[in-house]
Amino acid sequence: MERILIVEDELPMRTALEDLLAAEGFRVLSASDGESGLKRALQEKPDLVLLDIMMPKLDGYSVCAELRRLSVPVPILMLTAKGQVEDRVTGLDAGADDYLVKPFSTEELLARVRALLRRARRQTHPPAKLKLSETEIDLIRQTAKRGRKVLQLTAKEFAMLRLMAETPGEPISRERFLDVVWGYTAFPTTRTVDTHVASLRGKLETDPDNPKWIKTVHGVGYKLEL
Repeated sequence: MERILIVEDELPMRTALEDLLAAEGFRVLSASDGESGLKRALQEKPDLVLLDIMMPKLDGYSVCAELRRLSVPVPILMLTAKGQVEDRVTGLDAGADDYLVKPFSTEELLARVRALLRRARRQTHPPAKLKLSETEIDLIRQTAKRGRKVLQLTAKEFAMLRLMAETPGEPISRERFLDVVWGYTAFPTTRTVDTHVASLRGKLETDPDNPKWIKTVHGVGYKLEL
């Protein structure tokens, strides 16, 4: 059952959306302002976010921009009464995947929700194997070798590779690594990510000081170039 987070401050609209999506078989989460919406998105990891723009505490643009800054890949559909071209451009530039102006038909909303979820499902299946020049990595069996030489990667290193392989070429923030690989019950620092990346480079790169595969994205984190 896919989970959809509704971030909407107007109770009648929020209730109507909750009822509509629940009737379609989705599990519905909700928040009444931008600040709590951002917190729920980070903690609950929904499959889709329906995001209003004009809200107390934190507006929708800011919520969207922060999720993207943290490299949270959740699809975001903005719902708003602001229909000017510049408003839509601002929302899309902040990282929204789609934009729907109120009032809208329930049929169009559901069609866009389904389309975004289909797109997300296609993008969240990382390859089972990676081939980095002579190095072959099986992400399912958690094995790696260069020619006949077996490479000893840790479970955390395999998890980091899987995360980067989901969206090759796109930067993954240090915060996102900590969230996915270490989880909320652990309390490592971002320096932990750097240490593990250095270890991965030492095992996978021909020249770890000039990496070909695991690239640094300054001010953000790291990405995998395939």
